[in-house]
Amino acid sequence: MFLSRRTLISSALLMLLPFVQYANAADSLPNSNLASVATSPLHSVADNLTFANYQQVSIHHIELALNVDFELQQLSGNVILELDWHKAGKTLVLDTRDLTINSVSMLNAKGQWQAVPFRLGVVDKVKGAALTIQFPQERVAKVKINYHTSANPSGIQWLTPEQTQGKQWPFMFSQSQAIHARSWIPLQDTPAVRQTYSATVTTKQGMSVVMSADRTSLSDTQTQFTMPQAIPAYLIAIAAGHLQFAALDKTSGIWAEPEMLAKASKEFTDTPAMIAIAAKRYGDYRWGRYDLLILPPSFPFGGMENPRLSFITPTVIAGDKSLVSLIAHELAHSWSGNLVTNATWRDLWLNEGFTTYVENRIMEDLYGRDRALMEQTISYSELLAELAELPAGDSVLHIDLGERDPDDAFSGVPYVKGQLFLRFLEQKFGRERFDNFVKSYFDHFAFQSITTEQFRNYLTQHLLQRYPNIVSESEVDTWIEGQGLPPFLTPPNSPAFDDIDAQRQAWLDGKAKASALNTQGWTVHQWLRFINEMPRLNLTPAQLLELDNAFHFTGTSNNEIAFAWYSLALDNRYFSVLPALKQHLTEIGRRRLIVPLYQKLASSEHYDWAKTVYLAARSGYHPQTQASLDTMFSDTPIEHQH
Repeated sequence: MFLSRRTLISSALLMLLPFVQYANAADSLPNSNLASVATSPLHSVADNLTFANYQQVSIHHIELALNVDFELQQLSGNVILELDWHKAGKTLVLDTRDLTINSVSMLNAKGQWQAVPFRLGVVDKVKGAALTIQFPQERVAKVKINYHTSANPSGIQWLTPEQTQGKQWPFMFSQSQAIHARSWIPLQDTPAVRQTYSATVTTKQGMSVVMSADRTSLSDTQTQFTMPQAIPAYLIAIAAGHLQFAALDKTSGIWAEPEMLAKASKEFTDTPAMIAIAAKRYGDYRWGRYDLLILPPSFPFGGMENPRLSFITPTVIAGDKSLVSLIAHELAHSWSGNLVTNATWRDLWLNEGFTTYVENRIMEDLYGRDRALMEQTISYSELLAELAELPAGDSVLHIDLGERDPDDAFSGVPYVKGQLFLRFLEQKFGRERFDNFVKSYFDHFAFQSITTEQFRNYLTQHLLQRYPNIVSESEVDTWIEGQGLPPFLTPPNSPAFDDIDAQRQAWLDGKAKASALNTQGWTVHQWLRFINEMPRLNLTPAQLLELDNAFHFTGTSNNEIAFAWYSLALDNRYFSVLPALKQHLTEIGRRRLIVPLYQKLASSEHYDWAKTVYLAARSGYHPQTQASLDTMFSDTPIEHQH
């Protein structure tokens, strides 16, 4: 998932390199058995954030038959779970959140569906409710559950036509990470369990359904899907709306509302080149296709790496390809995260740290070392600011979540501190050695969910011991288990920012007017550096007005620059931006670009203004965004609209 705690920017360059497509699961796992990977849970892994008894019995295939009802704003139907028993037993425990379970049946020895008793447990505010199913016999192979979703599931957003780009058709989409899949499918919602899945989805005519799987249209109202590779539950994804498709090449393309399709296709033309670059460096792309779905502006994150179909925020469509490095991030997850997955949310850094590292290497290969170093420097600067606000325990890579909401783990720490750790190893061992290590790591653990301990064992055997006396276990401990950043870290520093810093200081010292600064040719990276390193709390309204008049920051269409500018303005109490800020907060729902601004407003004398804006915009925000902001504005009851 791309949260954009870091701002990673790129321009366009097309490079054509060999692209290897894996059309089926057998190809994607040479010299191994896909079924064994799909059905082998980590018996030693204890995930505190699931009710599932997956160490006794695990799901190896999910078969969905769902109806997408836009009038009721509900998913309903059946799910058949195919089970692998690791210990004898008669009980299956699944994860649910706000699901209505109508019936449960098992496939008996006669090949008939037989009703079995079930019960929903007490609701836990983080984990939802356990669904406990009791069988009359041991080692049942299949169980079928008839169910429907609630009016406002945490993992699904329903949009009215007015909340979409086209204003004519409704829209729905899922966001299953971290543990929100349980809000629309009863299953084992832990990344320790991987399963294949298939689905038949029905909706009204005129709508297209897409999922993180191979897609076959059966009729005007019915679509079939198959995911032959085993994936964790959080990567199961669905969306439906008035969508059209445009190919980028034979193996990648864009799904979007018609009003956004041309813009998105133009913005993301470099996607095939990114795939080729990554495949050349880190091993063959193993997922068949790589398509992008451009979601409505309410999507709460920058992107989500659902295999074969990354979900992408429209806020990165700037018109000049300046923000397309988000695509490199979601693509990088095809190796780090989707191929090799964190076994628990304590191990999130294995997904996001590797992905942020791989993303930056893709960007360097495509756009050059200078651009990649600027991105690293911006990331590091933003991490330092975030570490100053985080509890000390949350600055540990291998974070101890206990039974906290796993969404709490998604800070800049697993992303950027994880990247810095891998850069440290690269610098110590040299790129050639480290590249070989990363590629072999992806191959060795392909289609598996692993723990930090497993990574460390592999690191020790294949890098630390193979090339002794370069990096110590103590240094690795400091990176992975220590708080904050190690004292021996060499921070990234981009010389491209030296002139920007000098010009900013000249303006601050009164030696140059803003209009006289030489900003010609500045990239978005450089503008962000210029804004983000401005003083907080002591700029005057006159100074900010001077900047605004010179550079027209207020109302900019570049969402990253807008966020940086509005953050600076609010920190320095420059409230002239409020009219434009209202539009910014109303038109997009990306958490990273709105929640911090609401936080600043809520602590100012404009609390009431902010709450009024929020209440007007709330119905267009994702349930996960609503949950954060409802708490912020909880002084009076908020009417929940469904």
